[in-house]
Amino acid sequence: MTSTNSIPFDTDQIRSQIDHAMGAFLDTLNLPSKLDEPVRYSLLAPGKRIRPLLAWASAQAAGGDGSESLPVAVAVELIHAFSLVHDDLPALDDDDLRRGRPTLHKHAGEAAAILAGDAMLALAFEAVSKVRPHPTTDTHAKLITQLCQGTRAMIAGQVYDTLGGFDDSLSDQQKIELIHTNKTGALIHAACVMGATAASADQPTLDLVSGFACDLGLKFQIIDDLLDVQGDPKLVGKALRKDDDANKLTYPAVLGIERSKEIIGTLHRDALSKLDQIGPASSGLRLLLDLMTNRSH
Repeated sequence: MTSTNSIPFDTDQIRSQIDHAMGAFLDTLNLPSKLDEPVRYSLLAPGKRIRPLLAWASAQAAGGDGSESLPVAVAVELIHAFSLVHDDLPALDDDDLRRGRPTLHKHAGEAAAILAGDAMLALAFEAVSKVRPHPTTDTHAKLITQLCQGTRAMIAGQVYDTLGGFDDSLSDQQKIELIHTNKTGALIHAACVMGATAASADQPTLDLVSGFACDLGLKFQIIDDLLDVQGDPKLVGKALRKDDDANKLTYPAVLGIERSKEIIGTLHRDALSKLDQIGPASSGLRLLLDLMTNRSH
């Protein structure tokens, strides 16, 4: 396991590097203008870049300097942007606002939104190919598998959330946990394990990063559920209470607000215990855990 000293983690500086890497990657592609513009509108929209930052911090936790994860950061943000574009479409959540701006189908039309989402899904795997391979391990194969697993699980969660199809034996709490651990948690998990893999993590560190990511992913979505009920729409950047209006399963709806907060606390403590075992090199992940806990949007 990693035992280096605590590593500086400047979120603004790292976010700037991530944004530059995403723009530089798009510059290499020579996409048709009718595709390039909507892809850039979605991918480069102002955002927290949580998943890319997690990839960077996970690379640091594995003993790297973080920069090894930049291609991973680009890949996971491409998948995230693709999922948001398609999630916002009329056939799914039918949202008009995303990150404080018109959603892509409102900005460029449904056809452009569908095609841009398709393109970003494919481009994510091209971005992974830019990772510097470790000379003694099949780094690219591992990363592609991790990205495939995260993307597939994310889409499965969207299916459960939108179309249902649950096993009849599941309770409402089990159903909502299945949705959240897949729809939201899976890509957070992929970002973390891919970042650690890009930095050649040893297996014990990779296992701890994986466990941390599972705790964080579920906690992150439960907080989202609470924000949908209690948040300020001006800060959240999208319409609120749509889950209630659509009778969707959420933690507050199933378990109540106070019990949801208790579960968040338990997940937070479990996540911290994994970081304690990794040691000081997990300082970036610790900072992101705090930022993602104490957020208003």
